[in-house]
Amino acid sequence: MRIAVVALGKIGLPLAVQFAGKGHDVVGVDINPDLVDQVNRGEEPFPGEALLAEQLGRAVADGRLRATTDFGDAVPGSDAVVVVVPLVVDEATYEPDFRSMDAATAAIAEHLTPGTLVSYETTLPVGTTRERWKPLLESRSGLAEGTDFHVVFSPERVLTGRIFADLRRYPKLVGALTDAGAAAATAFYEAVLDFDDRPDLDRPNGVWDLGSAEAAEMAKLAETTYRDVNIGLANQFARFAASRGIDVFKVIEAANSQPYSHVHRPGVAVGGHCIPVYPRLYLWTDPEATVVRAAREANLAMPEYTVGLLAAARGGDLTGVRVAVLGASYRGGVKETAFSGVYPVVEALKAAGADVRVHDPFYSGTELERLGFRPYAVGEPIDAAVVQADHDEYRKLGSRDLPGIEVLVDGRNVTDPTAWDGVTRIVVGRGGAAS
Repeated sequence: MRIAVVALGKIGLPLAVQFAGKGHDVVGVDINPDLVDQVNRGEEPFPGEALLAEQLGRAVADGRLRATTDFGDAVPGSDAVVVVVPLVVDEATYEPDFRSMDAATAAIAEHLTPGTLVSYETTLPVGTTRERWKPLLESRSGLAEGTDFHVVFSPERVLTGRIFADLRRYPKLVGALTDAGAAAATAFYEAVLDFDDRPDLDRPNGVWDLGSAEAAEMAKLAETTYRDVNIGLANQFARFAASRGIDVFKVIEAANSQPYSHVHRPGVAVGGHCIPVYPRLYLWTDPEATVVRAAREANLAMPEYTVGLLAAARGGDLTGVRVAVLGASYRGGVKETAFSGVYPVVEALKAAGADVRVHDPFYSGTELERLGFRPYAVGEPIDAAVVQADHDEYRKLGSRDLPGIEVLVDGRNVTDPTAWDGVTRIVVGRGGAAS
């Protein structure tokens, strides 16, 4: 097949490489000319994705993958167009901003040819495929969906750093507008993906047709919103447990020993492209979802709560206190700051009068400065620290690595309690403080 992949980001590029690796001819489209040039040289543009560098180089060398900024070069004559353009949420109004996706869809439509399957993998509010993309594609192309071309929704369900493994592990969900579209989508994804045996599933792993685009859209929102709600519950448990001197981690371990309990772990913040964002997409079409809204608010409150733990340990005053925030990334092991807890933590510390610096093993001092932070280097004198990301490097830290430290607030429960002699160490969700 000839396949176009629209947007060669951290999801789109691995998808393009996966399709090429199955023997198909793939053209990736991206508005960033530097990224396009890197891909055409076979160079990995964002390190950290397992197997991407070698598989990208092979696909380009074999002539199975190339990139372009021109939709007119990629879309005409394609058997399938896979869209992975990011959909962002306005941080002030929490409403989805469709401008980038609208522009990409219009460009696809202008070059769309009969017989093409258009599959949206970007997470969407329920109803978007049918009510927004179908009319836009039809009006700009002059073609009829269901007759001349098919539109489906098939959400990406992968985690950066392990995309190729996740593509094999999780069922590929598809939702179409017609039976013919569902058949086309099923045939397409069966031709570009392989699936691991999953005896734990009630039905065989593979392509799962959910019967409608709306069902597939909601399935993706449900699986991610569940995580946000669960973390919100864990965070409320953590705050209550700490107020009573209870170790919430022991509570969660005990609760989860019963097979119907799956309580997640509490922490300083919920970040990343998915979990903080997709509940907002769900709320946009279901504003009566009070449970979802309450969980989102509970999670948003955790950075300020964490800073409050530090302030209390310092007698309530952080004026002039030198504080290192450990971790700019939204989670350990990745170089990504999308909706990272580092931003509200730093903001809360500055509001309290602290002298704030930020450290992250994945970022240079210059990169941290570009993000708006004052860099901190391990070994420099400091008064206090807040662990914001669970990088493996922080598991090895101790009081000797942060000279002068008096208070450590571990927002991820990753530090070794035996390594902080003489330091007041507080773990979010664990009642009391160790010295």
